[in-house]
Amino acid sequence: MTIRLGDIAPDFTAETTDGPISFHDWKDGSWAVFFSHPADFTPVCTTELGRTAALQTEFDKRGVKAIAISVDPVEDHKAWAGDIGDVGGTDLNFPIIADPDKAISETYDMIHPGEGDTSTVRSVFIIDPSNKVRLTLTYPKSVGRNFDEILRVIDALQLTDLAPVSTPVDWQPGQRVIVSPAISTAGRQGEVRRGRRGQAVPALDPAAFGLNPRRRPLPRWGGRCFVSASCGKGPYASHERAAARRTGRCGVQRDSSRRPPTND
Repeated sequence: MTIRLGDIAPDFTAETTDGPISFHDWKDGSWAVFFSHPADFTPVCTTELGRTAALQTEFDKRGVKAIAISVDPVEDHKAWAGDIGDVGGTDLNFPIIADPDKAISETYDMIHPGEGDTSTVRSVFIIDPSNKVRLTLTYPKSVGRNFDEILRVIDALQLTDLAPVSTPVDWQPGQRVIVSPAISTAGRQGEVRRGRRGQAVPALDPAAFGLNPRRRPLPRWGGRCFVSASCGKGPYASHERAAARRTGRCGVQRDSSRRPPTND
């Protein structure tokens, strides 16, 4: 079965280290990171699950529940829990699904025959509170996952759900974002949206760039880029320098200490 972005994540019932669950009832309006690992008691998997347990506080801040799966029985999962705690420094604090008949793994296409056997590869599904699949990742069995990237993607998804913005390449929380051209001019002026944990999302103010919204359209590329580290640098430097010459102030930072020199 192929699961695409935007699809409803298939529901299932399963035995886990925390007892029986129904997946949709278990996540119940939360985000979820649902990931598979090839086998219990293996070194790469132990480091991954140890890292997940250590990140529990970070997941809680974001309203995220983590849940793992492999084709091993629940007795093996429970016996393995001590190793996970020893390696990661945190006791196992999330459920591991037992899938010995491979029904769930096959539903989520986690078993790739070309990878050598009938165990699962390292699949990741990020699922939102409405049970929609928002991101999928697949790693080979020999490569451990980057859980910092998983947290980064969750931050980006939650931010772009809260405001009509996009995140540029290599974006990290707190950095500038790209405003959608669909926002009205009035909406660009002075609008600030605050996301989870009070993260500010500044909207475009055309006047700050020396643009008169009544007389001049925004450039054809639409929304204003918020990536520039300072005035006079970045992909729209020419617009910023021109605005500074016309207005005598910095159109991005609004900080006189960072005002670019004018040639007037």
